[in-house]
Amino acid sequence: MLDSVKIGGFISGKRKELGMTQQQLADRLNISFQAVSKWENGSTFPNVELLPELSKVMEVTVDELLAGCEKDGEELSYSKAGVDIAYTDTIKKEMAKHLETGDRRVLNGLGPFASLYDISFPEIKNPVLVLKSEEPGSKQKLAMEYGYTGSICHDMINHLVNDIVVMGAKPLAVLDTIVCGNAEKDTIGALVKGVSEACRENECSLVGGETSVQPQVVEKGVYVLTSSIAGIVEKNRIIDGSAAGEGDVVLALASNGLHTNGYSLVRMLMDRMPEIKLEKVEGETFIEQIMKPHTPYYKALKGILGKDCIHGMAHITGGGIEGNLCRVIPDGLSAVIDLDKIKTLPVFRFIRQCGNISDREMLSTFNCGVGFIMVVQAEAAAQIAVHMNNYCECYEIGRIRTGEQKVVMEHRLNWQ
Repeated sequence: MLDSVKIGGFISGKRKELGMTQQQLADRLNISFQAVSKWENGSTFPNVELLPELSKVMEVTVDELLAGCEKDGEELSYSKAGVDIAYTDTIKKEMAKHLETGDRRVLNGLGPFASLYDISFPEIKNPVLVLKSEEPGSKQKLAMEYGYTGSICHDMINHLVNDIVVMGAKPLAVLDTIVCGNAEKDTIGALVKGVSEACRENECSLVGGETSVQPQVVEKGVYVLTSSIAGIVEKNRIIDGSAAGEGDVVLALASNGLHTNGYSLVRMLMDRMPEIKLEKVEGETFIEQIMKPHTPYYKALKGILGKDCIHGMAHITGGGIEGNLCRVIPDGLSAVIDLDKIKTLPVFRFIRQCGNISDREMLSTFNCGVGFIMVVQAEAAAQIAVHMNNYCECYEIGRIRTGEQKVVMEHRLNWQ
């Protein structure tokens, strides 16, 4: 139980010790001196949102503020190690509103040791869980630096969902993890809100997660994100490429930019040529171009998942087209890709030119404009393309042939 009189006396004593008037303390906190007066006479508590700044001004921890006394200078505490339990508990309470969901399968909320999710699907005879973990890579460093805190959450969740959709899965539930050097309430709130919104857009639920403050491990101001997802698919509807056959058509779904891959190379380029950050590419700054959130494909695909004509799908991430499409091509077959048909994006042309990067390196590092690939029955290709073009650009880039090399690149990328 908090003792308002003790807390008030402590604030008053520390204020005087620091040589401040009530008005000076109020000015530091951007509040009225009457509020400070009420704290000191014990009639009210400091607002939760003000505790971190007040503790900083008072040169004490939040725990010490709430206890109404300073800990012994020789005494070790979690707060002195950089983790303020009282403050992180207030952050967790703020998180709760972002975990609210109308999904009746979510059986509990924030608070229990683990999340409960009902996986009873009467319409699915042999349900198979599809599980995946993902993080947005070094793009998150740029996101924190340039103010794309919420956007990076969409990158992470869209990437995660795309990775399970390739197997025909419906996304169900997400658990997120935030590791940081110090817990800043506004930043944590923006991250959890961003993850929650991205989940809703992908028709799944953020059901829980972990916020881990590690001041001795992670630098102050650094946030490391990761998430895990569970999806579900009927066992005989799993899409794994095994149904692919000679004559199948390879369809490309357009990306909107880099998505979440190639950022280590891009950051190197930016370090060598800082001036490119604000250069315009198709009317947007380079930073705006490279920070566009990863394209989500689930809403476009969900209406045709389970169709027998879809033989394989690949999410084009690190490793490019060749490094990802090969995962769904059976032995004895080759996906023959006509590079000249790929609609490269201006941002990739800009990166290639500024960095003097070879086509081989571009293809192995970036998606180059192809964010997702579908291998479909030739007779259904036109119909599938019509459906997909309602959501994103979709066009043919190759065919499946007999061969030993799983992915064969023909011709050259068109950079015009």
